[in-house]
Amino acid sequence: SLASAAITCFTRGLDLRKETEDVLCPANCPLWQFYVFGDGVYASLSSVCGAAIHSGVITNAGGAVRVQTLPGQENYPAVNANGIQSQVLTRWASSFSVTRTKNAALEAVGRSVSTARPSTGKRPKKPLDKKAGNKDCKADIAFLIDGSYNIGQRRFNLQKNFVGKVAVMLGIGTEGPHVGVVQASEHPKIEFYLKNFTAAKEVLFAIKELGFRGGNSNTGKALKHTAQKFFSLENGARKGIPKIIVVFLDGWPSDDIEEAGIVAREFGVNVFIVSVAKPTTEELGMAVCRNNGFFSYQMPTWFGTTKYVKPLVQKLCSHEQMLCSKTCYNSVNIGFLIDGSSSVGDSNFRLVLEFISNVAKAFEISDIGSKIAAVQFTYDQRTEFSFTDYTTKEKVLLAIRNIRYMSGGTATGDAISFTTRNVFGPMKDGPNKNFLVVLTDGQSYDDVRGPAAAAQKAGITVFSVGVAWAPLDDLKDMASEPRESHTFFTREFTGLEQMVPDIIRGICKDFLDSRQ
Repeated sequence: SLASAAITCFTRGLDLRKETEDVLCPANCPLWQFYVFGDGVYASLSSVCGAAIHSGVITNAGGAVRVQTLPGQENYPAVNANGIQSQVLTRWASSFSVTRTKNAALEAVGRSVSTARPSTGKRPKKPLDKKAGNKDCKADIAFLIDGSYNIGQRRFNLQKNFVGKVAVMLGIGTEGPHVGVVQASEHPKIEFYLKNFTAAKEVLFAIKELGFRGGNSNTGKALKHTAQKFFSLENGARKGIPKIIVVFLDGWPSDDIEEAGIVAREFGVNVFIVSVAKPTTEELGMAVCRNNGFFSYQMPTWFGTTKYVKPLVQKLCSHEQMLCSKTCYNSVNIGFLIDGSSSVGDSNFRLVLEFISNVAKAFEISDIGSKIAAVQFTYDQRTEFSFTDYTTKEKVLLAIRNIRYMSGGTATGDAISFTTRNVFGPMKDGPNKNFLVVLTDGQSYDDVRGPAAAAQKAGITVFSVGVAWAPLDDLKDMASEPRESHTFFTREFTGLEQMVPDIIRGICKDFLDSRQ
């Protein structure tokens, strides 16, 4: 069919709606702006056109591509191919592959469409609008520079030169990135705020004027201070624009930078560590953005750093990657409502617990991350654990393993009301998005429609998972809209395992849709 959608350079796999979709990539996409994870099989976070060029399906002249959705996987590799360096990703909930479209007519249409629409890559640069800056890189950035005795006066000056080059290359301007500088030493000092300068020349001058303070390298303290104080609206932070702190480290900090990284995340700030020589982010135990090497950057020395400027700027400008602050993996509460009725039986109950563990495992569980709760029901309900009981993945998985089978009747409606009130009630003003996964193997003795509607009204997205004798009407009545994608059914308990990636993908899709 010719019904192939024209997409942009930055459309990601997860932006497409169908299992198999034919799309048209435009010509002349800027290669260095592509974010691609994997090789052959790409994490759905990847740019579709980037993946297509990376895998050799099309060239940068654009063209037609067929995208096939695949299940998620672990350890997407980094491979350099066709001018694109793909990146490592530890895990993602869904993937895709790209192949050539068989249709020659479509190819011809593809060519004319993609050349007719000038793509972002080759926009004629308007020389006049220098004041506006680089509009493709909207970010509010604090450079947290090292002003401690660790670095010393001489390397401090080299660091200033480097920061100056980065600032110029970013394309600072009224509509582009805004930057400020904080110096870390014994006590943090905010040297200038985002609102002070909107032209690269002024910023360069301000950086040159910075004096070296000396003292212990209390980078953690400075990072916390910057996350809390620097990005206020009165200091020039803009609403809805990514906030980034670029931390420069020369040698070991004297205090705890890990905890400061967590505070920064709570404030929705992305932390980027640039370490020179040693230590690496791993050695610091930084969990700034676990599962994503994106937020650390290594340079061997402060000498000859010009070649490190551009890659750093590219990373800072690719906001698609700035997922650290909020992703579906670290920003959801998932409650599991488990049918403990006598028809389930002991061995099947174990399979249900395994299913729950496998879903929970995919999320980053912590006191500031995602949270898990479980309630078992018969005619009666029992809270196995609430959202605030366990704040590590290990403890949650252990608690799931230790759930004891109750055995009894089935009152699903009552159980939903109980869970909405007692388990989700205390969380309702929290930052995370709420999900309820209801697992049942039979007909409920009471009405499920009313309680499920009340749960949804309270802001809880409901997925229903039915096994064996669970009636489809009940399952659909409980599920959130669109019901098709929130209702799951399997004849056998052994079929639960295959549903795990679909549930995770469903949660992430709802999370992303809610952020649009």
